[in-house]
Amino acid sequence: MGMALKTVKDIGIALILVLILAALPAVLSALGREILLTTILPYIALALFLAGFLWRILLWAKSPVPFRIPATCGQEKSLPWIKTNPVENPAGSMGVILRMFLEIFFFRSLFRNTKMEMNSQRPVYGSTQWLWFFGLLFHWSLLVVILRHLRFFTEPVLQGIEGLAALDGFFALAIPTIYLSDLALIAAVTFLLARRLAVAPLRYICLVQDYFALLLIAAIAGTGLWTRHIQPVDIVAVKAMVMGWLSFSPVAPQGISTVFMIHLFFVFFLLAWFPHSKLMHAPGIFLSPTRNLANNNRMARHINPWDYPVEVHTYAQYEDEFRDKMKAAGLPVEKE
Repeated sequence: MGMALKTVKDIGIALILVLILAALPAVLSALGREILLTTILPYIALALFLAGFLWRILLWAKSPVPFRIPATCGQEKSLPWIKTNPVENPAGSMGVILRMFLEIFFFRSLFRNTKMEMNSQRPVYGSTQWLWFFGLLFHWSLLVVILRHLRFFTEPVLQGIEGLAALDGFFALAIPTIYLSDLALIAAVTFLLARRLAVAPLRYICLVQDYFALLLIAAIAGTGLWTRHIQPVDIVAVKAMVMGWLSFSPVAPQGISTVFMIHLFFVFFLLAWFPHSKLMHAPGIFLSPTRNLANNNRMARHINPWDYPVEVHTYAQYEDEFRDKMKAAGLPVEKE
């Protein structure tokens, strides 16, 4: 009962925060202050993102890693006649690059992950490949959506972006075209949120920010689909607004709906909040010593550069100091 109340409270707070964020641009639009959202807020959000991003990266980069600590599950390179696993336990740079590539683009460790449940006091291991599939679907569809939006930032539109949009809308569902990445993103976010609510151990460790991140991304996707299929916006005016940002001559577009302003504000807030959230795991994986280090501990000796001499108190010194008290208490001593 307590866990259920905690879950309801956390997801309720996250939902209220999203609604508050939606109300702010709606109020500004009602007051005719859209210029704040379209001319000033983009630069503030970008500045907060860059400052926070660099601060987190520098903080991680200067963290000491004196030893090789890669997380491995394969045979390390040692004797020539022992078969090694160059991907799971890389001994050189090429193995690390291949391992990082498979991890970043295909979530290889998540694919190999298993879950454990107790069944009649016996551990039963099962697959978590549904989590791997929807996690991969979420990240790839989000990447495709972001790349498609680059057409607003270039003039003329890059051919690669046009080709990606054509491939994404290959089935030409409805008018305007319903992109497969949009449907995949909604499905993946729904699964990840439902999983957090359905799995009891996961509900126990989830925090407000975990629900908030998923709800915010879902709100961005939902308002984006609304402005494309239900209340379409003037694409030409939107692109003129974005190109104005890039040329440092921002303009306030006319006739832009309130829903689009809410969508825009959601994106700006996510951009500013990104460096301070768990979403920073995206660049953080590149600095993870459990992934980006070769495991050559049997081939090279690694000495801790911070292992400076320290004053120690040996057992012999301890016994010399407390021998009388130890003998009085009946404790054995090495020297009488």
